[in-house]
Amino acid sequence: MAGATYSSAGVDLDLYREGMARLPAHMRRTHCPRVLGAEGGFAALFHLDLKGLFARGYEDPLLVSCTDGVGTKLKVAVQAGIHHTVGIDLVGMSVNDALCTGAEPLFFLDYVALSHDDPDLLEQIVRGIADACVECGCSLVGGETAILPDVYQRGEYDLAGFCVGVVERSRLVDGRAIAPGDVALGIASSGLHSNGFSLARKAVFEIGGLACADRVEACGGRTVAEILLEPTRLYARPIKALLDAFGAAGQVHGIAHITGGGLVENLARIVPDGVQVVLQRGAWPVPAVFPWIQGLGSIAADEMDRVFNMGVGMVVVVAPAVAAEAQRLLADAGHESWPIGSVRDAPGDAARVHLR
Repeated sequence: MAGATYSSAGVDLDLYREGMARLPAHMRRTHCPRVLGAEGGFAALFHLDLKGLFARGYEDPLLVSCTDGVGTKLKVAVQAGIHHTVGIDLVGMSVNDALCTGAEPLFFLDYVALSHDDPDLLEQIVRGIADACVECGCSLVGGETAILPDVYQRGEYDLAGFCVGVVERSRLVDGRAIAPGDVALGIASSGLHSNGFSLARKAVFEIGGLACADRVEACGGRTVAEILLEPTRLYARPIKALLDAFGAAGQVHGIAHITGGGLVENLARIVPDGVQVVLQRGAWPVPAVFPWIQGLGSIAADEMDRVFNMGVGMVVVVAPAVAAEAQRLLADAGHESWPIGSVRDAPGDAARVHLR
């Protein structure tokens, strides 16, 4: 009787090495001169303030850290056999959070847990992660790939991402400057992003009886897979444009990433006591994906509001004097936006956000 091997336990070291060998090329295209150290080391190194062209001249820098996953959107990726887009989602969920402090995203790490060794699958995922890091100006400096045959059913996997950024203390955006008269600008989402997929999948697949290849006329004839796997929009470039234009003058007062919990819950996280943001329902167009899902699942309107972003992926609260120019800058960066609400005085016990 042959002795037990790692392969007989479900881990193929030769395939694992093949998968690992495919990743450095994707990582290198995200790197800037601030990334240090040889590949294959135990830790990644990054220059916070590299002298010369990349010098930032920080006086009191604060490090910003975020972590997130993609949730059950991964179930749709497995079902459809499309895996690079969830890599984009993974970056977007953490980088977009970091932007809410006014931070510059510096570097990103990933954790990929697979049911079995699959170099092609791993490369698809990391290609998407690298694509998003390039778009966000964020270096992919390392990660961990775990093969867990006794944890995941064959073909399934999970992802986690970690972003570190930096912001000068004097340029920190934390919502405390939000004041009466400020304007809340909603920036368009690309669709569901990476939240609410347990409800979306129940409505589409379980109740609606649809398959990934089915086409949906209400959503322009796209397939179910194309609609549900539309990647999370990356906001690093447009937010940088706003901060470059108005950050030094302190005219960007708050930034909120609209994820699980919807507009009201996420925007409320940055609104200080004594004021209230009043959002006007109908001030922005709701993409077709949301009423389509709502109809399939007979989902109540208030449930939709508290689960999905409903077409607004990011909210920026700015001083009224710069609201119009902020919208122009967002349009120049390729992002549609709308004035969706305003800030008013409110008693301390009032809801921080009111959607009417």
